[in-house]
Amino acid sequence: MPKDACLMVRAVVADPSDRAAFDHWYATEHLPQAVAAFGAQSAWRGWSEVDPAIHYAVYWFPSLDAARALTHETARAIDAADDPRRVRRLVARLTDRSQGAAGGL
Repeated sequence: MPKDACLMVRAVVADPSDRAAFDHWYATEHLPQAVAAFGAQSAWRGWSEVDPAIHYAVYWFPSLDAARALTHETARAIDAADDPRRVRRLVARLTDRSQGAAGGL
């Protein structure tokens, strides 16, 4: 059984004029913040060669249990009365910027 695990995140940046700003923000702000917030060991990201609107990020965890804990923690933080600020802040910023909201792209 594998000792490590990855979590893949897919985003669609449909408007080509938004991609450069999204790329810069994701590389310089979001990815480092997400690694810290998620407790990932490392992460990498890139654009699809098949569809240039598709962006992927991959977060590496030392175990499947660690990756599963993140997904369970994230679901609880968003859906329950836990302190959801950490995850919600990341999700809201990504959503706002990818949709070109004020203060975003």
